[in-house]
Amino acid sequence: MHGWIILDKPLGLGSTQGVSAVKRALRNGGYGKFKVGHGGTLDPLATGVLPIAVGEATKLAGRMLDSDKIYDFTVMFGVQTDTLDAEGVSIATSDVRPTMDAVEAVLAQFTGPIAQVPPAYSALKVDGERAYDLARAGQDVVLASRNVTIHALAAHPIRHSSESWNFSGEQAPAPQEDPSVRWDDGGEEGSTTRSEAPLEKVTLTAHVSKGTYIRSLARDIALALGTVGHVTMLRRIKAGPFDLSAAISLDKLDELAKASALEDVLLPLRVALDDIPALSLTPDQAGALRQGRILAGIAADDGQYFAELDAVPVALVEVEDGDVRVVRGFNL
Repeated sequence: MHGWIILDKPLGLGSTQGVSAVKRALRNGGYGKFKVGHGGTLDPLATGVLPIAVGEATKLAGRMLDSDKIYDFTVMFGVQTDTLDAEGVSIATSDVRPTMDAVEAVLAQFTGPIAQVPPAYSALKVDGERAYDLARAGQDVVLASRNVTIHALAAHPIRHSSESWNFSGEQAPAPQEDPSVRWDDGGEEGSTTRSEAPLEKVTLTAHVSKGTYIRSLARDIALALGTVGHVTMLRRIKAGPFDLSAAISLDKLDELAKASALEDVLLPLRVALDDIPALSLTPDQAGALRQGRILAGIAADDGQYFAELDAVPVALVEVEDGDVRVVRGFNL
């Protein structure tokens, strides 16, 4: 059992609780003890893709933290909360409601490299203390701005299904109307078009770099629109190479554990390195790398590779001038 189990994390569950659920499933299924970790924190109020690393895959969990992610999120206009989501209390209000035209016009400001201030209610540390602990204690928390990249950002006057927007340009699943959006598409005098109707809330999809806070992004978009806002829905639809197509519910996890069939949903360790080419080894080369030795005279371009012997993972390696060094070895 070395690989990835992708959970579709439900509302209210913390990431560490997701790890505990997989540990329990492994135990209940009779698999024995394995190291288990998650590949990127997802807030309890968020849902969606939560990669869980099992066994030797835990050695790659850190790489998952550095991966890009895609989120659906809904911004409610008119109220800003202290936590920037629905859990907090109101700290600012506004009667201004933007139109879809206004929303779409402002998104260019938040696409590409941007600087953002993380939420006070975050896990970042200030003088050794978690920011959210200081904020809950009533202290004034001021976090430094950080540079992140928003690779793509799209707004929709409709709430999409769980697959939502597809940035690859492929056709997305049929969407559902957002009941908060009201308009009259008729051509009669006094009618309001979709682009002109004031919005109480809007759903967006963002493809972001590591370190991006969606709650901060929502706050800043609302402010740029001359109003305030907070996140009422946050769903991660992709984390690195993992998306909702491979994600399972906690009920499914429990069902498979009872049937001792977790292998059916365990993705190979290799999947987390889908952007890295493979390097095939001979038995002697594999043995040398497992001993931590350097391979010399390898005909491969410089860069990282996934070294394997007959499809068995051996190590994540770095090639430089024909020399191969182990970055992370796998005990398989």
